[in-house]
Amino acid sequence: MIEGRAMGSMGANCYLFACMETKKAVIIDPGADGKRIYRWVLEKGLKVDYILLTHGHVDHIGAVDELRELLGDVLVGVHAGDAEMLTDGKMNLSSYFGHGLVLKKADILLQDGQELTIGKERINVISTPGHSPGGVCFLCSEGLFSGDTLFAGSIGRTDFPGGSMDQLLSGVKKKLLVLPEDTRVFPGHGEETSIKEEKRDNPFLV
Repeated sequence: MIEGRAMGSMGANCYLFACMETKKAVIIDPGADGKRIYRWVLEKGLKVDYILLTHGHVDHIGAVDELRELLGDVLVGVHAGDAEMLTDGKMNLSSYFGHGLVLKKADILLQDGQELTIGKERINVISTPGHSPGGVCFLCSEGLFSGDTLFAGSIGRTDFPGGSMDQLLSGVKKKLLVLPEDTRVFPGHGEETSIKEEKRDNPFLV
């Protein structure tokens, strides 16, 4: 099961991915509205094992510590390249909006190729730096969570500190566009797309 909802003033997509047989779940990119996300989890009757972050910008991490408290026994994972963003308001860009978000450290430093188990489901970590130094995507049986690496008809911006257009395009082309064309893509902002649609229509990739 995958469900997504836009959270916060910047409308970043937060996703629930669950193994419905075991009711084990993962939250991906809880950017804001922690109590709303918690109610969503309760409505589905799920047990969240992990909070996984595609990258460390404020609009994707804002509700992490609130959910840690509400959920209790949960592990937070981010790639090592973005780990410092959780504890540094300037690096996660929140200081530029006036409130300087500082979170606890991650429990897991994710690595390219790492596999995590959620009930009887698995999530694979794909390192795709470029939007941020530690940007990753998550591949599961139902599709790809692409964060701010790949959008419907676009790609992530690379003008933030640590960004690189060359890195981003290389990662997308070498690691994402090689996936089966029917792979569903769940981006960090905006509507769902597919690998086939992006190979065919994305002006940054043709």
